[in-house]
Amino acid sequence: MAGALQLPIIDLSSPDRMSTSNSIRQACTEVGLFYLINHGVEEELRVRVFDESRKFFSLPLQLKLNLSRKEHRGYTPLYAEKLDPSSNSTGDSKESFYIGPLEDSTTQCKLNQWPSEELLPSWKPTMETYYRKVLSAGKRLISLIALALNLDEDFFEKVGALTVPSAFLRLLHYPVWNSGELESSNEEIYGASAHSDYGMITLLATDGVRGLQVCREKQNQPRIWEDVQNIDGAFIVNIGDMMERWTNCLFRSTLHRVMPAGQERYSVAFFLDPSPDCLVECLRSCCSESCPGRFPPIRSKDYLEERFSLTYA
Repeated sequence: MAGALQLPIIDLSSPDRMSTSNSIRQACTEVGLFYLINHGVEEELRVRVFDESRKFFSLPLQLKLNLSRKEHRGYTPLYAEKLDPSSNSTGDSKESFYIGPLEDSTTQCKLNQWPSEELLPSWKPTMETYYRKVLSAGKRLISLIALALNLDEDFFEKVGALTVPSAFLRLLHYPVWNSGELESSNEEIYGASAHSDYGMITLLATDGVRGLQVCREKQNQPRIWEDVQNIDGAFIVNIGDMMERWTNCLFRSTLHRVMPAGQERYSVAFFLDPSPDCLVECLRSCCSESCPGRFPPIRSKDYLEERFSLTYA
C-alpha cells in the first residue's frame, strides 16, 4: 500500500518572487514535484475542458481513429503506448489526444487535428482557450524556475527556449478495470507505466480520481511508490528529463505512474518544452570544476524525437 506524499504548494500570484523561487528550488531538488495554485486558469474553464474531453472519448472508436495520431497530434488508442519498456504489459491502459502548438511562424499549427464541429461544436474553442491560458501560466512559472537556478528571470527567453515553445496539450482517459480482470490477468496492468516526462515541465490537471503515484528515488530497488493527492484547482507540476539534464541533475525529473483505480479516470497534461532549435546544455549555475557537466549539448528537437521513438516503437 502506497503512502501519501506531502508536496509543497507554490502560489504563482505571490508578489514575493524570491521567496517563491526559493520554495521552487527546494521542491525541485528534493522531489521534482509541487502543486501550483493561483495560476490564472479559471475553474469554470477547467470544468469545461474535462466535460469536452469526456464527450470525445465517449465517441465510437472508429470516429476517434479517424483522427489517429500524426506528427504527434491526434488520437492514440488503448495499448498503443508503453512508457516502461521493461514491464510485461501489452501496453498502457489509456487513450489520449494530443494538441500541439497553435500559433507559430511555420506550419506547425496546421498539423493539429480537430473533431468535427457537428459532433462537438464547443470542443476546439474550449481546448484553444485552455491551451493559451496554461501556456501563459507555464511561461510565468519558467521565469521563477530561472530565478530558482540563480539565473536572470528572462534567461530561458534569451536562450530561445520560449521563442516558439513545443507546448503540447494531452487529454487522457483511463478506463475502468475491475478487480476480477486484474486478478485473472497474468500481465501487469498500468494506466500509465513507470516513466519520467521528457521535456522541461508538465502542468497536470486531474479529475480527483486517485491513481497517480511517484517514486522519489528512481535509482533505488525496490522502488517505493507514494500516492499524489489531488488539490482542487491546483496543477500538479513535475520536472522533466530535459530540465534535469539542463540543470546537471540538480533538479530532479520525477518517476511516476498511474495505477488502476477501480473507476474511470481523466486527466489533462500540458507539456511545456523548449523551441525545437534551442540548444540544451549544462547551465552555468549548475556546474563547476568539482561538478562538471554530465551531458553533451543537444538540440531540443533531437532529444525529444529520440525519446518519442522509443516510446512508440
